[in-house]
Amino acid sequence: MKSCKLIFAFLSMTIFFTACKKDSDNNTPKTNTDLLVQGSWKFDNVTVGGTDVSSLIQGCQKDNTLTFTAGGSGTLDEGATKCNSGDPQSSPFTWSFATNETILHVSATLFTGGSSDFNIVTLNETQLVLSQNINISGTSQNAIVSFKH
Repeated sequence: MKSCKLIFAFLSMTIFFTACKKDSDNNTPKTNTDLLVQGSWKFDNVTVGGTDVSSLIQGCQKDNTLTFTAGGSGTLDEGATKCNSGDPQSSPFTWSFATNETILHVSATLFTGGSSDFNIVTLNETQLVLSQNINISGTSQNAIVSFKH
């Protein structure tokens, strides 16, 4: 009987200390800023008007990276290959969110014929998907570009 009481006391203490143990996991969801600045983004693919046009993007553009930093600044790095040898290896840009963080404003030109404002389609731990209308030969087309870590 005494051993049963000891076992019960031990189990009770174990349950008590386990229940009172501070949760070590941080369950606070990441903000869009947290997700955007957590690492460099590299080109994944692009569609225009629903058609995958990734093969039309030059290799010297596909290896570029975008790095966003907290506070609204960032760096566009040309990667291993440059399209124009006279271009700097990296260029600074600024960024900001607008319209309840559904629009990303980037001062760097990412699309020829596009603007600096992008609709955020997806922003998570591994993927950044942006869209905007671009002008191709006088016709407005929806371009969707995907970046990954």
